[in-house]
Amino acid sequence: MQKITNPEQSRRTILHIDFDSYFASCEQQFNPQFRNKPIGVTAQNGRTCIIAASREAKKLGIKSPSRTWEALQKVPNMVFVPAHFEKYWEITQIFLDICKDFSPFVQLFSLDEVYMDVTSTQELFGDKYQLIEKIRERIKNEIGEYITVSVGISNNKLLAKLASGMDKPNGLIEITPKNIWEVYARVQLSDFCGIGRRIKERLNRLGIYTPLDLANASLDVLLKEFKNAEGNFLYNLGQGVDDSEVIPYYLAGQTKSIGRNYCLPQNQHDETIVMQNVYELCEEVSIKLRRLGKKAKTAGIYLGGSKNVHGRKSLKVYFDSGQEMFELCQQVLKENGFYFGDSDYVRQIGVWIGNLKEAVNLEQSLFNFDVKKEQVVRTVDKINEKFGDHTIRKGFLLHADKLKTVPNGFMADRYERQKIVEEFNPKLT
Repeated sequence: MQKITNPEQSRRTILHIDFDSYFASCEQQFNPQFRNKPIGVTAQNGRTCIIAASREAKKLGIKSPSRTWEALQKVPNMVFVPAHFEKYWEITQIFLDICKDFSPFVQLFSLDEVYMDVTSTQELFGDKYQLIEKIRERIKNEIGEYITVSVGISNNKLLAKLASGMDKPNGLIEITPKNIWEVYARVQLSDFCGIGRRIKERLNRLGIYTPLDLANASLDVLLKEFKNAEGNFLYNLGQGVDDSEVIPYYLAGQTKSIGRNYCLPQNQHDETIVMQNVYELCEEVSIKLRRLGKKAKTAGIYLGGSKNVHGRKSLKVYFDSGQEMFELCQQVLKENGFYFGDSDYVRQIGVWIGNLKEAVNLEQSLFNFDVKKEQVVRTVDKINEKFGDHTIRKGFLLHADKLKTVPNGFMADRYERQKIVEEFNPKLT
């Protein structure tokens, strides 16, 4: 088993600060009547997805995401509260203002967690532990006493994030070169950021079941199974190595992809309704794309339900309309042989676009039809910006319920992270 040998890395002090049961704690802070009760924060439009569970609910076995009816079977007195993402944005912005007073290196990782490099500033506040206590005190005074954070400390981002999840809520764990293998013996592969279910299954097929197994794994074996990028990432993870920098949120890089995820109110057996929702999500993503002044070349789709399908497809030319994105998604479904049987249903929908490029850097079309089509899209955008998204809609969406342009479901944090990064980065707006 190798040791961490990078001297520069070993001298860093990286914090990962993670709010405890963030959405639920915010609701309990706003509404004292919810405190000390098992609550589940649900998505809007009457959906039955619990996207966040309170600390009290988690102690009773409620996880997020999960279904409301499943939660009620375990906890009959469960309280359900609709999400209020605007309020969560405000809390996150206050939190960022607090963090930047302790270090200029604060990286927003999701709506409820940040990395901080305090290597050069910790001594200004006594030491790293006193710095953390001062941050917690500021959170209590400026945000609320019911909202707490768990903190992980290490010499890199990988281990700091691992540490923050080991002692929740309101925990504080430090991983050092001296105790890393002791920690690896206590945690599971799935506790690491970057190891999901599929990666874990592939590792298991290689005989790798624990982090210590991964620490002893051969690089050649990992490269053969996972190729260069993923193989090297997993090898470094096994060694506890991560040289990535903490990039301040106000210097965040350009958007590389845009996505939207949606949990339907119930299992949907009507193919037309499912495709109407897909179309509307494509419209939302394309609106965001145009607002960023970009065009895309690739579109992807995921449908989850009685059977799952996912895939992506690219065009030879760049696009920025919801219609073009929708047509690509239709092709993906067709090429994957997706069809609705009598008992089939869809519950989860996700769409995304990638291979983005600044629209101003692309050649203009020589065809009059394309120019007129773009003019129509821009005119519709202006109307929707004035009167609200989806004011003007395609005839295909006649009688279809309007979606709310708010994050929801299982990928909410990713959407929120991008919203906040854009707000603090004028280059993206």
